[in-house]
Amino acid sequence: MSLEFSIKEIISSFMVLFAIIDITGSIPIIIGLKQKGNNINALQAVLCSIAVLITFLFAGDGLLNLFGVDIKSFAVAGSLVILVLAIEMILGVELMKNDGPTKSATLVPLVFPLIAGAGTLTTLLSLRAEYAVENIIVAIILNMLFVYLVLTKLNWIEKFFGEGLIYVLRKFFGIILLAIAVKLFATNISSLLG
Repeated sequence: MSLEFSIKEIISSFMVLFAIIDITGSIPIIIGLKQKGNNINALQAVLCSIAVLITFLFAGDGLLNLFGVDIKSFAVAGSLVILVLAIEMILGVELMKNDGPTKSATLVPLVFPLIAGAGTLTTLLSLRAEYAVENIIVAIILNMLFVYLVLTKLNWIEKFFGEGLIYVLRKFFGIILLAIAVKLFATNISSLLG
């Protein structure tokens, strides 16, 4: 099996994952965790996230087969989850609650659900229906490098960009996410119905 690296697929996958992970939109949450005295280990968070995301990218199919669901059907379902996340980002509403213990700020809630949450995992399998796995892995690693940069430079980023620009970025990526959800839905529903 030969590897098929594609800059276009890497960039597309990177942008989708970047918008879903939304580390810039999570900056206020992460700063709040640090202000409450929680320790955040940036390297541990990134390595755990990479492990979870890549494992799910490969094992996700097995889980789907276990329940008798194909990748196209999962991609349609995933596009609906992405649609909900996009609406949350654009309208500033919370439709999906992330409830869980917050004792360990690095693993919970940072790795799960902020970085490798349900939306990101669903998106991975949706992307797999469209792109080569090696391009998605490169996009995951590039995203995690960005996440690491954000986590290590959190205070500087907050001072430099300010709340206003972070808010605008969140809305902008919400619109991109909405367009991606529509494209994923249309592509996969047509092949299911066709």
